Amino acid sequence: MNRIFIEGLDLPVLIGVPDDERADWQVLRANVTFTSRLSFAAMNDAIDATIDYQAVANRLRALAASRPRKLIETLASEMADCLLTEFAATWVRIELRKRILPGTDCVGVVLERAGE
Repeated sequence: MNRIFIEGLDLPVLIGVPDDERADWQVLRANVTFTSRLSFAAMNDAIDATIDYQAVANRLRALAASRPRKLIETLASEMADCLLTEFAATWVRIELRKRILPGTDCVGVVLERAGE
């Protein structure tokens, strides 16, 4: 399987279960992996044959900042939907990390989803 990935994408968000946590911006870290409909060999070195990772990064940042959420699980699901529908990815893996729990590096979620 040919995969494209973005590692360590910073996502400014208003997120958290308590109201006071959602009141301040925080930054989640995302690792995003996805596949396109064409194999790399079939792309013939044409940018319009692939999924533009810069466009994906910009869209996911905008999506994350678009509204407050309580759960990182919700954001991960919305990000997967975005890649599958807006960018026609055939498979996605979203990993979100949140630096919030004392005594840990981070907490997080991993979501994998295939398109139709």
